[in-house]
Amino acid sequence: DLPAAAGGMKVLVIDDEPDVAALVGIGITAVRPNYIVLQCTSGARALGAISTEHPDAVLLDVSMPERDGFAVLKELRDGGNDVPVIVLTAKGLESDKVRGLELGADDYITKPFSHNELLARLDAVMRRYRTGMSGRRSPPFTLAGFRIDYARRRVTVDDRDVALTPTEYNLLYQLVTNAGSVMTHHTLLARVWGNEYRDEVHYLKVYVGRIRGKVEPDPQRPRFILTVRGVGYQFASSSNAVEPAG
Repeated sequence: DLPAAAGGMKVLVIDDEPDVAALVGIGITAVRPNYIVLQCTSGARALGAISTEHPDAVLLDVSMPERDGFAVLKELRDGGNDVPVIVLTAKGLESDKVRGLELGADDYITKPFSHNELLARLDAVMRRYRTGMSGRRSPPFTLAGFRIDYARRRVTVDDRDVALTPTEYNLLYQLVTNAGSVMTHHTLLARVWGNEYRDEVHYLKVYVGRIRGKVEPDPQRPRFILTVRGVGYQFASSSNAVEPAG
């Protein structure tokens, strides 16, 4: 573990290069001395470290030997753990970025990166996480078997619970609370990720695909989250709901 004053946010850095993990920790605590930065140098031990340390956020290198970050991330999300995860990718590997998002990463950052950039990403991820955890006072929304209970932050489809990460929930919340209205790419990105993400349209495509895979009876023929080509997305209302096939 890297020394830091107690009482701050706990960040777990998972990277097979100890020097890299140590530098990340030093850079974070230099600016945020109340943060606690821990490190794990093995993908094989990563899930155990997350389980025992209960970090507030995880920085996960995807290029590790034996068990890589993608395998760790998949098992983490399949197990229902929604801890915020930022994946660390190599420069120029766009496929790694997309794959990380598809597996449930909340964000990515490309090596090499500045400590200021990393802290900005951490702040943005934690802001989305805390927003997703907060309760809403609006009454539940229901449509054709879909139900979202804002107060309990619970989503069900045909009485089946749907597990969503905070970022997924925040995006779905924006769409559902504006059901029947078209939400542009820029508006959704700014509201869910922040103004600095307004041009990152691929984030939306990946996350909409993930949510559709969880709430749509047939993700290839969506009933709830409708695409408005070239503009954005729209959650169906009672007036424009797509009838199920058959």
